Amino acid sequence: MATHATGTRETWLAARLELLAAEKEFTRRSDELAQQRQALPWVPVDKPFWFETEAGSTSLKDLFDGRSQLIVYHFMYGPDYKAGCPSCSSIADGFDGFAVHLANHDVKLMAVSRAPLAQLLAYRKRMGWSFPWASSHGNDFNYDFNVSFTEAQQRGGEVEYNYARGGHAMDVTPPPAPVAQFAATCGTDAATYARDRPGMSAFVLEDGVVYHTYSTYARGLDGLWGMYQWLDRAPKGRNEAGIWWRRHDEYAKG
Repeated sequence: MATHATGTRETWLAARLELLAAEKEFTRRSDELAQQRQALPWVPVDKPFWFETEAGSTSLKDLFDGRSQLIVYHFMYGPDYKAGCPSCSSIADGFDGFAVHLANHDVKLMAVSRAPLAQLLAYRKRMGWSFPWASSHGNDFNYDFNVSFTEAQQRGGEVEYNYARGGHAMDVTPPPAPVAQFAATCGTDAATYARDRPGMSAFVLEDGVVYHTYSTYARGLDGLWGMYQWLDRAPKGRNEAGIWWRRHDEYAKG
């Protein structure tokens, strides 16, 4: 017996048309938000950041790879991790498909993490990915863009993430079960795991100057998380009771 409300095709269509009006309003609002993002002032990036890449030591400007726009996904993979964050890994599963289209529309997509390059490339091989990944190990890039924090900041309650100080689930002591669970799957403890956070930042290169244009964090990344866009349209929605997702090679076969 169905556990959800049932009805005729006529009642379904009436409800669907009502929902369609709401969806169209949401789409219009989403377009307006996109315009607001693009209208943000550009901030020159004055600090000389250098990254380790497969092409060697590379500047932030060189990460654009001939494009005028650069989108960086701040992938949670700290130097003390043994594997990348499962949530970031789920988001990154879609990068290879998107990256080729973005590259042909003047946008370079790049993942950046604090772990040494050799660790990142080994994990990328394990996951079967090919998107470009750079290591910010040894520079301030992650710290300056508020996705990495020091042990002293943690102890002093001075972590400022998602444009707010404190108040994030990762900052709670003792840590919530999901944070401890994810930390264990990354081969580290919760405090070490939480010193890196997810985010994305956008940059533009104009007249030889790199500008920071936008960053988003936490639930601001939902729109980039492909599986959730599908689940939000499935009959039971996200239907979550705790952490259910894993790295794609950790699911049972079949």
